[in-house]
Amino acid sequence: MKDEKKAPKLRFKSFTDDWEQCKLGDVYGHLYSGNTPSRKNSANFGGDTPWIRTADLNNGLIKSTTEFLTYEGIKQLKILPENTIVLAMYGGFNQIGRTGILGFPATINQALVALTPHKNINQFFAQSYLNRHIIDWRRVAASSRKDPNITKEDVEKSEFSFGSLEEQNRISKLISRLDHTITLHEGKKRQLELLKSALLQKMFADENGYPSVRFREFSDVWQLKKFKEVYAKSKEKNTRYGIQDIISVANMHYNKNASIRSVEYLKTYNVFKIGDIAFEGNKSSRFSHGRFVENTIGDGIVSHVFDVFRPIDKHDLQFMKHYINCENVMGPIMLRVTKASTMMTNLVAKDFLNESIRIPSISEQQHIGRLLECLNQLITMHQNKLNNLKILKNSLLQNMFI
Repeated sequence: MKDEKKAPKLRFKSFTDDWEQCKLGDVYGHLYSGNTPSRKNSANFGGDTPWIRTADLNNGLIKSTTEFLTYEGIKQLKILPENTIVLAMYGGFNQIGRTGILGFPATINQALVALTPHKNINQFFAQSYLNRHIIDWRRVAASSRKDPNITKEDVEKSEFSFGSLEEQNRISKLISRLDHTITLHEGKKRQLELLKSALLQKMFADENGYPSVRFREFSDVWQLKKFKEVYAKSKEKNTRYGIQDIISVANMHYNKNASIRSVEYLKTYNVFKIGDIAFEGNKSSRFSHGRFVENTIGDGIVSHVFDVFRPIDKHDLQFMKHYINCENVMGPIMLRVTKASTMMTNLVAKDFLNESIRIPSISEQQHIGRLLECLNQLITMHQNKLNNLKILKNSLLQNMFI
């Protein structure tokens, strides 16, 4: 372990020398910023030269872009070589400090600054170093100017520390492997989400009562039932549950941070048992008129603002969890049984109970429920792995760099 100012806290065993400390401008010299050719002249765009903007930066390798310039468009611009680091100076506060490494020769606009080293620097190491200090760039941007931004001078004057090229390569390789693993899990999670979305489109019956995709042993039409044959509006108020039993309908977990006016106020809460469904009126990009959520976590209570319905007909818990929450199925129904208010939609319970829905046999419900829940578990597993990998990467960025 070296002095914290001269070496990182965490190192590979074979490295003991102090790191060099300098200004970023000492390593990268005069920094280059690009420009935007006039869009009034259509001859500037639509050529073969990639033109990079803030939107293209992903704190990793830039593999593609959507804007290209012609020979006419790049006359006043510099073509940067592959492996050049580009850093965002402005373009939105959350974009400031974002980086990208050119995966091909390209030019840039004026919101970016290019870093081409004239010393022995591994560009992927340097990018990881810059990513570690992204919050510092935003602190400078927020505190020093009316319109948040950083300048080339800010970048040139910023601190930069590095070890030998061999140590840089080792660190870069480790971070790169982590990034690759994170990308793989993101891809797997996305594929599973797409598969689940496709199944939700195809495995529930259409208006004729038949799903497009189903298990081969099932061929019967799904029965058309009114909701009042499946659920009844619950009027059970709380008489025995405490604050620890309050359930968050939005996230379907026991709300450890719940607060109430008084113990007496808990008596206004509705009892919410396993298998019950509750209406949540918040509109979102996924749910245009609110949604129903089924309780699969355990008995508890919810605020009186949530209408609760209790099952009166046998059904599979996991099947109904997905079915009652599916916008493709419930969206048209919710449009007819809700009324808009200032903050959210309100459910008209009587209208809802008189609506109809297609219900399959218990056996088919169980098959569908198991499949969808298996997909949920796989998605959650990949998300947990992603979270752990990102925590690990963040820890390495904090401890393997100065």
